[in-house]
Amino acid sequence: MKNLIARTITGIFFVATIVIGFLNPTAMTLLFALITALSVWEFTGLVNMRPGVSINRFICTAAGVYFFFAMVGFSSDLTPSTVFIPYLVTLIYLLISELYAKAEDPINNWAYTMFSQLYVALPFSLLSVLAFRATPAGVVYTYLIPLCVFVFLWINDTGAYCCGSLLGKHKLFPRVSPGKSWEGSIGGFIFVAAAAVGIWYYTETYGLNTVQLSMGEWIGLGWTVALFGTWGDLVESLFKRTLGIKDSGNILPGHGGMLDRFDSSLLAIPAAVVYLYTLTLL
Repeated sequence: MKNLIARTITGIFFVATIVIGFLNPTAMTLLFALITALSVWEFTGLVNMRPGVSINRFICTAAGVYFFFAMVGFSSDLTPSTVFIPYLVTLIYLLISELYAKAEDPINNWAYTMFSQLYVALPFSLLSVLAFRATPAGVVYTYLIPLCVFVFLWINDTGAYCCGSLLGKHKLFPRVSPGKSWEGSIGGFIFVAAAAVGIWYYTETYGLNTVQLSMGEWIGLGWTVALFGTWGDLVESLFKRTLGIKDSGNILPGHGGMLDRFDSSLLAIPAAVVYLYTLTLL
């Protein structure tokens, strides 16, 4: 009972923080810079527990946060592309440093170091690509798309849980996540489609559809987020099974660690970027 109460309170606080954070570009930047730092720090701590692995947690975390800020600056047209040079120099340093570290397995160290940037830092940094949009009048900030990515993830989780609990019989991926079912996933997709239609109708009615997506394109975005969010959840489950742990951390009462909470978004955010850019090419 105590765990349920803690989980509920944490969930409400988490959703409120994300929603409020997206309403202002400065708040969004500071909030997800902190989330990036905590997530990279958590990831590097977990992989350092593996035998023969020793990566620099501080530099990996600092590099990830810097990359996040650099992406925000570049996407908002506040900084030139040269802002990425210090980040590239840091990556080069992390590669060269293994020459002098005399580590047991430098390939493992290189792999986990770069994976901390690819798997954690890059997806969060791509939020700025969704949030800042070029217009004839200049670059403007819009919270609609990045916020809706998280809304679709939450609705997909809720729909999958409800339908899976009531109807779930056929396991989706028993080797990695025995609790997920095909019925739950289909239910999540139905919930997301309904939410996408609702968002399209609301934004069209009140003139908030600044990205000019049609109803079908909103549904496509929702299903893209739901599909890759499910894969993101499974990827993190496989990661934890490989490490032999139940939760990635305990920073969020009742929800585990940062990776537990943001696992779905780590694949859903890049997928949303690809989807939206693909629409511009059609």
